[in-house]
Amino acid sequence: MRRRNKAYEEIRLQVTREALSGIKVAVLARKYGVHPETIRSWIRDHRDEIEVGEIPPADEQLQELKRLQEVEEKYQTAMKILGEKELEIEILRELVKKKNPAYPKNSR
Repeated sequence: MRRRNKAYEEIRLQVTREALSGIKVAVLARKYGVHPETIRSWIRDHRDEIEVGEIPPADEQLQELKRLQEVEEKYQTAMKILGEKELEIEILRELVKKKNPAYPKNSR
């Protein structure tokens, strides 16, 4: 039998607690990057080990998920802006390198 890592077991228990608090399995699967069926099997395995007092209130979990979603949206927006700025910088660098840019220089 394979020995399990203690940290891995803690994550499994944490996910099980969150699922028992009322968070949907699909949401947890996306959050932790595992298959929903894996989470369901963790719930079956660990349901009896978790006491009622250990289950976090659903409100706290929902607030944390909303905060996480807001942070992810801000991150995506920042990455989009950063990508646009880097593209502008690259275009300007290419323009500076050209001997004959597309615009004429003022000549006397």
